[in-house]
Amino acid sequence: MSDYQYFTLDITGGVATITMNLPPLNVMDNPMMAEFNTLLDTLVDDHTLSAIVIAAEGKAFSAGVDVSDHTEDKVRDMIERFHGIFRRLASTDALTIAVVQGAALGGGCELACFCDIVLASDRAKFGQPEVHVGVFPPVAAAVLPWRVGLGKAIELVAVGATIRATEAHRIGLVNQLFPADEFAEGVAAYLDGIRGMSRPVIRMAKRATTAGMQAELLSRLDAAEEIYLNELMQLHDAHEGIAAFMEKRAPEWSHT
Repeated sequence: MSDYQYFTLDITGGVATITMNLPPLNVMDNPMMAEFNTLLDTLVDDHTLSAIVIAAEGKAFSAGVDVSDHTEDKVRDMIERFHGIFRRLASTDALTIAVVQGAALGGGCELACFCDIVLASDRAKFGQPEVHVGVFPPVAAAVLPWRVGLGKAIELVAVGATIRATEAHRIGLVNQLFPADEFAEGVAAYLDGIRGMSRPVIRMAKRATTAGMQAELLSRLDAAEEIYLNELMQLHDAHEGIAAFMEKRAPEWSHT
């Protein structure tokens, strides 16, 4: 077990488990995201791994990125660090697996849905509420149309819907759904099954299945990021929404 400030890392049987350790909500700020990128740099090119698992301590998987890091003076650094996590995850042939025991909201939902496989407790929920504070989730905009289809992706991204784990499983966002009181055992058995398989075969099978998709996904992320930084951040409403959230008041939209 190797300890970091915000994470623990365990590598057993070719499966690396990264556990976010900032309970109860595992809200990601710039220092946490910087450490996440550093940690991933040690894993994504490790050809001995069959899987990289992302899990969390606390009642939530992650409630997303710290809203204070969305302010005008911080947003570009935040996006660079946050999207760096996904660009690194996209670069690995290891399976990426999210283990979601509770709420995965905002950036936490993006982190889960970007992974190849999502294992969830039936008490989990998934949502992209960013539009309610005047922004939108670029990673979800890039990946959710592939994962759940265009209509449901638009509902999640542009309407800010939050859904229960059972609905997430029905639409394909969640791969395996376990009862909450059997969640730990179900996840352990699933990961043990992966440990029992040939690591290079798993990696090649993923690479074959995703051939050509990585470049397209990163291109989609680049496009969403461009809209976010160079169009959205020019809107009064984006800054008003963030300010209102931080000041705990209702936003006053100008629709500009």
